[in-house]
Amino acid sequence: MIAILSDVHSNLAALRTVLDDAVQRGCTRILSLGDVVGYHAQPGQCIDLLAQHDAINILGNHDHYLISEENCSRSKVVAGIIDYQKRIVTPAQLSWLRGSLPSLKESGSLFVHGGPEDPRDQYLYVVDDDTVPEDVERLFSGHTHVQALIQVACGKWYCNPGSVGQPRDGDCRAAYAILDRNRIELRRVVYDVEETVESMKKAGFEPFLYENLYHGTQIGGRIDKIKYINRNKQHESN
Repeated sequence: MIAILSDVHSNLAALRTVLDDAVQRGCTRILSLGDVVGYHAQPGQCIDLLAQHDAINILGNHDHYLISEENCSRSKVVAGIIDYQKRIVTPAQLSWLRGSLPSLKESGSLFVHGGPEDPRDQYLYVVDDDTVPEDVERLFSGHTHVQALIQVACGKWYCNPGSVGQPRDGDCRAAYAILDRNRIELRRVVYDVEETVESMKKAGFEPFLYENLYHGTQIGGRIDKIKYINRNKQHESN
């Protein structure tokens, strides 16, 4: 059984709770779909905890910002947090993050951070019958922070395990998924939000950067969804 995590975003309390739940449920492998870092105050501790669990990480856009000279051009807030995190992570932690994979394909599944067209930075807010590539049966991606499990018309599956550290689908519980052979299970677990908020306060983060954690939204309060379009019929998947 594989625990599939995404978008931890330096939220140690959430990551610890998810990993404990995954181990209790019998998961023997940990696969992260990227963005271990960014947004919150404990990037190094999250890297260390994933390393202790021998996790495989797919490179996310925030991970890329931290290990490269590039920073986020679309958000000054994100860029400022990355600059702060670059000052507090260790060389060993950066080395682990540099070992991240661009994508992973195995046993009929494709694992990416963004999407098939841009593994690192494609936002899949809309899924249709062509989203899952022809050569796989299951597509797993993160990046939107919205948990979803959708069977498309051809019988293939799209799964976003949701965000461990910053859910944006209106549910503040940490999210992840379990892959047991061909069966996918979505999981939500309650974690100690106050622990994460206190770590951010101690690091000098402004309240607008953590208030959303109580509500499961983007910074600023927006709730996101993933839509599935099946030919001429459209419905929303939460």
